[in-house]
Amino acid sequence: MGTLKALFNRFLSVILDILPLLCVFFIFQTFVIQKPFPHLEQTLLGIGLVILGLFLFIIGLENALFPLGERIANQFAQKGNVFWLLLFGFTLGFSTTIAEPALTIIATKAGQLAADSGFIQTHDSAISFFVHGLRLTIAVAVGMAIAIGVLRIIKGWPLIWFILAGYGLIILATFFAPKQIIGIAYDSGGITTSTITVPLVAALGIGLAVSIKGRNPMVDGFGLIALASLTPILFVMIYGMFVLGIA
Repeated sequence: MGTLKALFNRFLSVILDILPLLCVFFIFQTFVIQKPFPHLEQTLLGIGLVILGLFLFIIGLENALFPLGERIANQFAQKGNVFWLLLFGFTLGFSTTIAEPALTIIATKAGQLAADSGFIQTHDSAISFFVHGLRLTIAVAVGMAIAIGVLRIIKGWPLIWFILAGYGLIILATFFAPKQIIGIAYDSGGITTSTITVPLVAALGIGLAVSIKGRNPMVDGFGLIALASLTPILFVMIYGMFVLGIA
């Protein structure tokens, strides 16, 4: 009975979370655009599926992904092998990013627009090279960010050092990167704030900070996602310099 009540409360919480967004759509469609909702039945079905999907996703996070990430981080910390811990952080960041559907969509659209605008050749092979190169660049950037973030937690280094240095390099690279890649680069950082990457990366950081003596989970456990959002911006601009040329 207690489990059913907890599930119902979680489901109700998901509905309340998405309710403001639904209100925005309703108000603007009804009072600003002043037209009925197109395909109302499909819209309502889609909303119901979104609510159900979010509910199941949150249940999965709380009962599987977060405990799994924290347990793996704890086991690696007990082993005391920094190399394997850094390698795990890199592969975790790389694999979750390369599997991110949003990255595939953004990279494919960027490749199509780059070809249409004449920035790359319109051959399928050239577009495919650009798209796959962009995806790999972002995935490698996230993997390196997680590895660096794990090393930061192990050593207890302040996060602000990496943030200031990272954005300093980004500002510098912006002056040299091709103009057509800058927008893509800055948007690529947001891809890491996804439903796949965030839960596992957050669980890894928190679990590692809890497992290492002298580390504060609130101070040291968070920050991996910030680094993972920073590095793709820099890496994509460098990628643009090689593929599209220096501005």
